[in-house]
Amino acid sequence: MDDVLQHLVTVLTDKFDVPADAVRPDSTLTDLDLDSLAVVEFAVTLQEDWHIDLADDAAAEVTLDELAGTVRGLLREQSGTVAP
Repeated sequence: MDDVLQHLVTVLTDKFDVPADAVRPDSTLTDLDLDSLAVVEFAVTLQEDWHIDLADDAAAEVTLDELAGTVRGLLREQSGTVAP
């Protein structure tokens, strides 16, 4: 598991009390029983942690793997590196 995905898992388990064994790369935030307010709070937490603008990329139906990919892309843009 890469650092970005691991951070998503840590935030979900520590801040939102999601059981660690329920969190998988193919899980959506809806699968993890986060309501719409929790999804917004999750997105804001990630934006603050990484200083990125997720906008609507942290939608309830996006898988954690897809969200991690979006975050990795935003972090690459922020650092000025070109994605492979």
